[in-house]
Amino acid sequence: MTSKQRDAKWDHEYDVVVVGSGAGALTAAVRAHDNGLSVLVIEKSDVYGGTSAVSGGGVWIPCNSQIAVLGGSDSYEEAITYLRDVVGEEFDQARIDAYLANGPEMIEYLAREAQTHFRAVPRYPDYYPDKGGKPGYRTMEPAPFDAARLGKSFEQLRPASPATLIGGRIAMTQVEAHTILAKEPGWLLLTARLALRYVSDLRWRRHTRRDRRLTLGNALVASLRAALLKRGIPLWLETSLQSLRQEDDRVVGIDVLRLGRTLSLHARRGVVLACGGFESNQSMRELYLPKPTRAEWTAAPPINTGDGIHAGMQAGGSVALMEHTWGAPTVRVPGESSQRALFVERAFPRCVMVNQLGQRFVNEAAPYTDIIYAMYADHQRTQANAPAWLVFDAEYRKRYPCGVLLPGSVQPDSKIPEGWLDKVIYRAETLSALAEKIGVNAAELATTVQQMNQFAADGIDPQFGKGGNLFDRYYGDSNCKPNPCLGPIERAPFYALRIDPGELGTKGGLRTDAFAQVLRADGSVLAGCYAVGNTSAALMGKTYPGPGSTIGPAMTFAYIAANHIATEEPVQAAGSAQSAAGHPA
Repeated sequence: MTSKQRDAKWDHEYDVVVVGSGAGALTAAVRAHDNGLSVLVIEKSDVYGGTSAVSGGGVWIPCNSQIAVLGGSDSYEEAITYLRDVVGEEFDQARIDAYLANGPEMIEYLAREAQTHFRAVPRYPDYYPDKGGKPGYRTMEPAPFDAARLGKSFEQLRPASPATLIGGRIAMTQVEAHTILAKEPGWLLLTARLALRYVSDLRWRRHTRRDRRLTLGNALVASLRAALLKRGIPLWLETSLQSLRQEDDRVVGIDVLRLGRTLSLHARRGVVLACGGFESNQSMRELYLPKPTRAEWTAAPPINTGDGIHAGMQAGGSVALMEHTWGAPTVRVPGESSQRALFVERAFPRCVMVNQLGQRFVNEAAPYTDIIYAMYADHQRTQANAPAWLVFDAEYRKRYPCGVLLPGSVQPDSKIPEGWLDKVIYRAETLSALAEKIGVNAAELATTVQQMNQFAADGIDPQFGKGGNLFDRYYGDSNCKPNPCLGPIERAPFYALRIDPGELGTKGGLRTDAFAQVLRADGSVLAGCYAVGNTSAALMGKTYPGPGSTIGPAMTFAYIAANHIATEEPVQAAGSAQSAAGHPA
């Protein structure tokens, strides 16, 4: 930096500047404030919450304090053994230890100081039960939140994904969703109760169609936003990161673009980059991800363009895992800015996923990241995947949601939106006619369906093992015997959905240490610069150990980063224009 740059005035000064407004970013802001530091949060969108707001909002926290209370058990030894096996060659002992030690502490801190509450889910299993995963308890979901507590700030909260709402409107928790989707005892009464609560809230309906009772990611972000409001922590919307500023090999601030004006923000203690991955940046996708790849396939909001990763690299930070994503099969819904991920539909009976040759290539009920790895592996072998197709029959259509539509018992084909049939969801009276419509080999598809029908009769899938473990069966139909994930595909008409290899976010990002500090290629620390969430290279490597393995590490390392920043000596600015205390929120 030149002497002229070193002496330049800053427009505003804070101890900590946090880039992004998802769960990790807001956790860092709350904890930094409670550590006695002044904080500014910036968000480039005109709404806050990032990908966290449209997510399930769950966090995967081994050894959390609720496990024993609910009758379960866990230990450091069990968690570390499971992670070492699942994560494999990317296993980072120091970072994993920091995560396991600080995750439960972070949960307790937020409940005590920020009134952000999580509830352990006893029956939501880890994704790999056959590798030592637990049958439940490690995943925690946010408690419902009353949107009225946010006042006018609710209007700026990124809306929940329609895929997580009953009829695109009515909120439900993860536990409620499982009861309804798996058709467990009492599911009809629960659905009716949720609907009645929504329609009877007439006072709230006068203001908005959005549900007052926030759940999942919306509840998590809203709760953290309420904590910011209580503390008077400013959140600037429509403020985008342009670059990091350095002095003497240390990050000391950032340049931002706010409402058409470039501002320089001094961060006396540190900058926390928590602004997502690069899934909406087509050029970065082309550079790093497997082919084919398209930004429009993502299930994340179209805001994550790698700004934090790029700024960190320009400042000397190194990256890792750039070829990997938190993969998820996605489907297009006309009029929506992002595609919808298929989380549960694949596990239901009476469906099969095939490539364009009409051949099955994966256990449909497998963890969603594994589905994407399987799609690309099959495409490399056959050049006949991406897209794939989810094929199902009329009984499936009647009973279950299918990505873009409610069950046919609620939303019959006569209610399919105009223009969707044979463009979004395909239908034909015979499998061969359906195959012709979607460009799939008809003979191979018929053989595949015949095999699946035999598997359903036997209750065992010898090809890929669908329904063969606890996680597979979690979203299966509890009324389908002997295997809740296998049923015959036999009743006309037949249907198909196009499946793209999308994602919830990218895994690749800035390399960090156990304190969330960004690392250079030689392993040295880029002082003053921290990265969490999808701006950092994923703690979990190429895999996905359990529900909440994205947000759990994001919030935990945000907590760790804020604690570490509090130990750093402040860097004084030369001739600042305005202090944090003098700037209105």
